[in-house]
Amino acid sequence: MERRAFGRTGMQVGVLGFGAGEIGSENTPYATVDKLLGEAADAGINVIDTAPLYSDSEEKIGRALHGRRDRFLLFTKCGRRLPRKSSWNGFWLRAKRKYGRWKDKTDPPEFQSPEWNPRVLEWNIEQSLRRLKTDRIDLIQLHSCSEETLRRGDVIQVLQKARQAGKVLHIGYSGDKEAALYAVRCRHFESLQTSINIADQEALDVTVPLAHQQGMGVIAKRPIANALWRIARPENRYYQPYWDRLQALRYDFLQDGHALEVALRFPLSAPGVHTAIVGTTNPAHFRQNMQFAAAGALDDDQFKAIRARWKNVARMELEKAPELDGGRFVAEQD
Repeated sequence: MERRAFGRTGMQVGVLGFGAGEIGSENTPYATVDKLLGEAADAGINVIDTAPLYSDSEEKIGRALHGRRDRFLLFTKCGRRLPRKSSWNGFWLRAKRKYGRWKDKTDPPEFQSPEWNPRVLEWNIEQSLRRLKTDRIDLIQLHSCSEETLRRGDVIQVLQKARQAGKVLHIGYSGDKEAALYAVRCRHFESLQTSINIADQEALDVTVPLAHQQGMGVIAKRPIANALWRIARPENRYYQPYWDRLQALRYDFLQDGHALEVALRFPLSAPGVHTAIVGTTNPAHFRQNMQFAAAGALDDDQFKAIRARWKNVARMELEKAPELDGGRFVAEQD
């Protein structure tokens, strides 16, 4: 497995990382997780990306890494997770939020939400260390908070203090659009995890070049666009923009038997991208992904053709619907 220098962090990352979201959301048996991570280690995959939000993903990873912790770089996130309702802190935080909504007759700004309270973020980090059964986290990332929350600064200070204490080695931001652009520009973070795929290339025009200039590590999330070209239009609104965009893009390669391979290799061919996080609970699919990644970058003509198609079709749609813009409009106005 090819490895790349992860920005200025000093870490060397495999171009394919193991995304642990699905092993939590799909109630994957521990034996399957153990097998997946064993095969990953043997293939030279050394990045695991998870989050407290992904159900029991961290617990399963912590158990599976017994005796092989040093073979992996553990990336996780904080935010968007409260203590259990049954705990005193969890009950108090939820009651406080409910009272605020009743008092103000509206939802408070995100930065006032208990999920982004600095003490809750500190608790998130401590709990991740416990669940992962480790004494340090290689990369902790804020899990998609808004630009407004980032600008207040206290959420960033939590990560910086954890780094100073040696609980985490590096700090980053995971997210898209204007918040991702601010996360890069503020120069506090060492890495950016953002959506990069055949259906979503705005980051390649906006945040990734800036991140590269500043020596940040870049992680491509959703690198195969959830393979949405293979299904009917989903009911889940989270997936619908990608599905609609792929219908408009109509890439030729989506019609042949190499669609998944081309889709995965695309973000790995982009300048400034260091690793792509792919999740699966199927060992056969995992082995297939490793084979695709091992094939290396797309040839230059094919990469440029995908980029040109995006610019000719998708960006015209963005002009008609600025709310879909991943930050380009903001960048041009500054």
